[in-house]
Amino acid sequence: MSPLALYVPGSSVVHRAPASAKLLAMVAAGALSVFLDRPWQVMVALAVVLLGYLVSGLSLRLVGGQLRPLLWIGGFTAVFHLLVNGWERALVVVGLLAALVLLAALVTLTTRTTDLVDALVRACRPLRVLRVDPERVGLMIALAIRCVPVVVGLAEEVRDAQRARGLAASPRAFAVPLIVRSLRHADALGEALVARGLDD
Repeated sequence: MSPLALYVPGSSVVHRAPASAKLLAMVAAGALSVFLDRPWQVMVALAVVLLGYLVSGLSLRLVGGQLRPLLWIGGFTAVFHLLVNGWERALVVVGLLAALVLLAALVTLTTRTTDLVDALVRACRPLRVLRVDPERVGLMIALAIRCVPVVVGLAEEVRDAQRARGLAASPRAFAVPLIVRSLRHADALGEALVARGLDD
């Protein structure tokens, strides 16, 4: 799985849909999800999202790749609700989590990052009256998206170095270098922005 479900080129109806429409649909789905409290409703929501993958021409293997990082979180959540609220609530909560994650991944898999950022910038333009700079918002979002794979790459480098030193089982030996290198990258990025006059 790619860190941000990177765009997969295609010519499907979902691919051709405007980025703003897909973002609105995702927000609406998130808002409506709070009203789903029956297992059959969650199964319908999952089926609709999976239908979106099929219409987009995306493989079911890709669906599994999007859910793999959620296995631990979903497992713990399911066990907690199973013990506290019963199997139906556990199924509803975990099913909704999976549906929303898959929907968000579907949007990013079928929409170019630049289109997503442009749509968010346009959505922020009415906020100019509140002294919000839409272009700066777009820049921050683009940088955040770019930094995720960078941090993932740093984590892989730290993990390789950790294994080479025989410290594969030490969480501290992994976390400390990763945090330090991430902060150094952030400092370098900030200095580059200031040098180009993009920040004060």
